[in-house]
Amino acid sequence: MIKSYRGAKNMTRVTTPMTSALKRFVCLSAVLTLTGCSGLIPTIGPSAHQIESRARQEAAAIEFIDVDESVAERLLAHQSQRHFSQTLGNQSTSPHQIGVGDVLEVSIWEAAPATLFAAFGTDASSLSASSRATILPEQVVSAQGSIAIPFAGRVSVVGHSLEDISATIATALRAKANQPQVIVRLSKNYAATATVVGEFATNIKVPLIAGNDRLLDAIAAAGGARQPVAKTMIQVTRGLTVDALPLDTIIRDPEQNVPLQPGDVVTAFFQPYSFTALGASGKNDEIQFEAQGISLSQAIARSGGLIDSRSNPRGVFIFRLAKADAFDWPHPPTTKTPDGRVPVVFRLDLTDPKSFFVMQSFPMQNKDVLYISNASITETQKFLNVLFSIAYPVLTAKQVGL
Repeated sequence: MIKSYRGAKNMTRVTTPMTSALKRFVCLSAVLTLTGCSGLIPTIGPSAHQIESRARQEAAAIEFIDVDESVAERLLAHQSQRHFSQTLGNQSTSPHQIGVGDVLEVSIWEAAPATLFAAFGTDASSLSASSRATILPEQVVSAQGSIAIPFAGRVSVVGHSLEDISATIATALRAKANQPQVIVRLSKNYAATATVVGEFATNIKVPLIAGNDRLLDAIAAAGGARQPVAKTMIQVTRGLTVDALPLDTIIRDPEQNVPLQPGDVVTAFFQPYSFTALGASGKNDEIQFEAQGISLSQAIARSGGLIDSRSNPRGVFIFRLAKADAFDWPHPPTTKTPDGRVPVVFRLDLTDPKSFFVMQSFPMQNKDVLYISNASITETQKFLNVLFSIAYPVLTAKQVGL
């Protein structure tokens, strides 16, 4: 009994320092917990619970939406681009009509004996021994819309076709020349042009003539796009109408290769659309994507997917500044950016098998932030690792000291 008592006493004497260290360990854990371990423990960002709680607290300022089929469909429908064939039309332009600034060349034939234009002494090619052609100097269509023809005076040409102008001049000379025949040629086309600027090999004005007046014709005349086709946007400005499509779409869909009209401005933009991947994904980076857009499933794949040992499949978030009319918001938005955009957080639950179909139609937008939160157990492991890294040396020292 005495030995047993002494053993018990000795055991008590041995374990007393250990018990004291464990108490300090527990106290340290409590202190870290009470002081907010999230500020002391390294982490990639807020947890899924923290994001949801904050969004719920600020429901008037931040829209929080759980992604399902209906949400993806509405976003996809809103993002669908208007095609050039719908907004600009696909009707071919009318035959070229002369405008101010065009340069015209007028050739007049007079049957023998040619008495009216023979005095000009123009050495021109003869069609036959009985006729002679007189080629007048090139003339720029004046601001008043006319050109000067000897013995016919000023002839109005703006808004008329070359055939109409030829007939008008011939009629004016008929009483003065011997069976006059007139041909008018457009020497330089300065009025019916489209301006091609931006990320092209050259920035030029492209004359619009029959058979060479479509969008891809103008792009080819400018030497083509300097940047990759998949990352080049083509914008067409016609009056107050401004629309843009990816160059890749225009090439693949012949209906979008619309005829141009005088005054159109074709602009090429190099738009390396991108989203930012953060959190428990295989790659934290700014990731570029094509101008025609990608889906959420593609975005997750390009960011390396979820990390099996860290990520929370219920905590896949997309942070976006969306257009005010992009969605039927659960709460009327009260907070907007200076350009009228609404802060919104979309959440996807990858534990639901349906979500793998939904994310194939959920469209990513430029400047989106894809955030994958850590699983709760990961944060707990980090917390315990810190505690043990502090407490273990203490416990070991006490044990060695015995």
